[in-house]
Amino acid sequence: MDSRVQKMASVLVNYATRIQHGERVLFRGTSPLAQPLMQALTAEALKVGGIPFNYLHMSGENRIVAAHGTPEQIAAVNPMLKLMYETADVIIRIEAADDTAELSDFPAEIVQARMRAYGELLDIQMEREASGALRRCTTLFPTPAYARDANMTFEAYEAFVYRACLLDQDDPIAGWLKLEAEQQRLIDFLSGKQRLHVKGEHIDLQMSLAGRRWMNASGRINFPDGEIFTAPVEDSVNGWVRFTYPAFYNGGVVRGAMLRFEDGVIVQATAQEGEAFLNAVLDTDSGARRLGEFAIGTNRGIDRFTGHILFDEKIHGTVHMAVGRAYPQTGGVNQSRIHWDMICDMRSGGQIFADDVLFYQNGEFLI
Repeated sequence: MDSRVQKMASVLVNYATRIQHGERVLFRGTSPLAQPLMQALTAEALKVGGIPFNYLHMSGENRIVAAHGTPEQIAAVNPMLKLMYETADVIIRIEAADDTAELSDFPAEIVQARMRAYGELLDIQMEREASGALRRCTTLFPTPAYARDANMTFEAYEAFVYRACLLDQDDPIAGWLKLEAEQQRLIDFLSGKQRLHVKGEHIDLQMSLAGRRWMNASGRINFPDGEIFTAPVEDSVNGWVRFTYPAFYNGGVVRGAMLRFEDGVIVQATAQEGEAFLNAVLDTDSGARRLGEFAIGTNRGIDRFTGHILFDEKIHGTVHMAVGRAYPQTGGVNQSRIHWDMICDMRSGGQIFADDVLFYQNGEFLI
């Protein structure tokens, strides 16, 4: 086994999720390509006394179900996964796609039905995370499909992934703890601030953060990580944003997306490509047209767009926003079956004001 895979498994078990003796653990792989990491994770979890279980999705699962299922079948929640999401102490989800656009050719009602199938699991996950009953980490195992999306050779993409996860360092855990301390300094400054105004070439948004909390994402929620995030007050977002990178979601892709907000609601959503898919997802339910998250990326090791949100939302010098469900631990209350992150580059003239104090400019923090 690749030593980098073993190192990744060790950090995920011993740092990211801190698996303890007797805890029930679910390793969920999105395709059979995830198996090398799942095997290493299983071995590491057993070493520390965890009780691991594995669930592996088959290749092309979403496309097959979408192509041949009735609306009821497509929206059906997997009862095996639901049971584990309700009872596991730890869940590590491993993205390992062999086709990153498998739902892009299907009509809106099919996409919405599939969103509902996954939405119930997302509801359970977020509620249990917020209560402290569940520790969850999402990660990625390199595949040729991801390398193609990033316009990289597979070998170069593998090196990029492991570097972004700090696995090229002798002590990756020390690296994540250092980032955690740096981000906490930013959160300490932002705590208690009431309003944000985000301005730049691609954005002019204002929002209230009254009563909301900033969270420190430093390798325990996602892996890799590197962001601070919160949830806007649901009816407070006004203005517009034009996302500078393509937005991928459950097999669909949207390019050149632009959203306009009035009193928290997306009243206009356009795109250069994939506009029908964009609006189909935003019409999944009433909460899908509100922001559930606002975040600032801080990972300097992620220096390019790759087409996968797990990495791209962490690019230093960018902000990202998620339409749909808010993370309850931020104080957000928006409910939705979706949570879709989209990214805006701030490195060319972008500014963020907190209570009229300029603290971020051209992709760098000023405090």
